Amino acid sequence: MKRTIYFTIGLVMIVSSAAIARAQALSGEEIMRRSYLARYYPGEDMSAHVIMRLVSEGGQERVREFIMSRRNLKEGGEQRYFLYFHRPPDVRGTAFLVWAYPRRDDDRWLYVPALNLIRRIAASDKYESFVGSDFTYEDVAGREPEEDTHRVLREEKAGGRDAYILESIPKNPGNSDFSRKLSWIDKTTWLPLKEEYYDRRGDLARVFTADELKEIQGFWTMTKRVMKNAQSGHWTEVIFSEVRYNRKLSPELFSERSLRAPPAEFTK
Repeated sequence: MKRTIYFTIGLVMIVSSAAIARAQALSGEEIMRRSYLARYYPGEDMSAHVIMRLVSEGGQERVREFIMSRRNLKEGGEQRYFLYFHRPPDVRGTAFLVWAYPRRDDDRWLYVPALNLIRRIAASDKYESFVGSDFTYEDVAGREPEEDTHRVLREEKAGGRDAYILESIPKNPGNSDFSRKLSWIDKTTWLPLKEEYYDRRGDLARVFTADELKEIQGFWTMTKRVMKNAQSGHWTEVIFSEVRYNRKLSPELFSERSLRAPPAEFTK
């Protein structure tokens, strides 16, 4: 009799534990939302020195060097980005400004010093290559989680870290440069460790990896990231250094005026 009671109690405990685990399980939407905030919104603002290496399949290399700053107007809401390029010499002085908005197209401006011209970048260009790299303009400012449907496929190790594997499908296929995306999201930092983008034919198009994560001022940061074009063999490595958060950056930095006349700390 006692054995039957113990078995029943044990069975109830197992079933209850499973029910609690299911109740506590995070949805794909919640995981992707947390990842989006961890990736694009850490701190009130941020600045960093960036080295971008563009490498062809044959090993030919080009280098871009720039200063990047970001300011959040609201967590998960409006943002401002300002980038100032130092090299190569033919792009020195080029500046890029983004006003990012939730649930509407971003405003983007590019200043070309050789022409002394500020060019407005159309919203339709967000899937174009960012300064010749394998990253798009959307990769720089981010894609809102609400634009896609997300589901958890499984959990596994990635680079020695526990990760959720998510599948994301665009809700509006005509408003995306991929038909399907797989993401490996770190359970601890919520940052993406890897992403695979598939084109409209279902073929693998691009692969993103976060090759180095560092905790800076309490914020986990991707200090080295790579985007590879799986079809051309071209790839781009981006290295962040001198990363600083919560600098109280002036709103004036993120204005059209700064495109032509940026602060001295950017031009040194």
